[in-house]
Amino acid sequence: MASERIILGIDPGTTIMGYGVICITGTQMSLLAMGVLKLNKYDDHPLRLKIIFDRMISLIEQYHPDELSIEAPFFGKNVQSMLKLGRAQGVAIAAALSRSMPIFEYSPRKIKQSITGKGAASKEQVAAMLMNLLHITDLPETMDATDGVAAAVCHYFQKNVTEPGKKFTGWKSFVTANPDRVG
Repeated sequence: MASERIILGIDPGTTIMGYGVICITGTQMSLLAMGVLKLNKYDDHPLRLKIIFDRMISLIEQYHPDELSIEAPFFGKNVQSMLKLGRAQGVAIAAALSRSMPIFEYSPRKIKQSITGKGAASKEQVAAMLMNLLHITDLPETMDATDGVAAAVCHYFQKNVTEPGKKFTGWKSFVTANPDRVG
């Protein structure tokens, strides 16, 4: 029987938090859930943080993930926005820590690169690749959901490096060499 591993991916945000849950069975990857937590109707920032924490706990209790993969905040010009985003990420991490989950953080560029092969890929390109990899038939309302899934898939790809020393010239050569891992 193949071992099973569940990864929760989070795209943190103070107005919309995206999440994705994937299951790895052996080398097969499948989507369990994806969605968003909409927070823009709440004006109180501390209340938004509490809602993020509570939703994280409910996702953890529902899916029992083995690991959390979270997108690191990118550097922006608006310091207040960066502080709020950092708090949202911190609360999501605190929720995972409260359940003794290992946490892995990836930059937006690293996530895009691991999914599409290009660190400057658009959200739409990432979503299209995820649709193909995970056999998703309908795109979600916002790309924040697929960004959460992308964080989880990135972690899977980073933690499951293929043969030591094996180099690939691009996504196509990786897929050709590993058809059981991507579809």
